[in-house]
Amino acid sequence: MNNEEMSMEWSYWKAVVRYGHVGKKKEISVARYLVMSEHSTMIDVMRVIDEMPGTKKRAVLSLRKIDVIEYIEGRRAEKENFFLQRLFDGKQAQ
Repeated sequence: MNNEEMSMEWSYWKAVVRYGHVGKKKEISVARYLVMSEHSTMIDVMRVIDEMPGTKKRAVLSLRKIDVIEYIEGRRAEKENFFLQRLFDGKQAQ
C-alpha cells in the first residue's frame, strides 16, 4: 500500500435498491451498504448501483450518507439477507 492509498478517506452510504428476477413483473427492495472515496457524490454512488447485477432500471429508492458504525452493522445484516445470499450464490455481495 502506498502513501496515497493509506491517506485516502472514505464515505459510507446506505441505499435502498430495487432488484428484479423474483418473478414476472415483481421486485424486491434491499438495503445495501457501500463504501466510496470521500469525495464521491450521490451520482457516483448511483452509477455504482446501476452496475450491480440484478438491479432494476432506476434502482435507487433512497440514498443517504451514514457513519462507519452504521455501515459495519449494515454489512453484517447484508450477510444474513436471504435474497442477497441467493443472488450472489454464496459469493461475497458486491
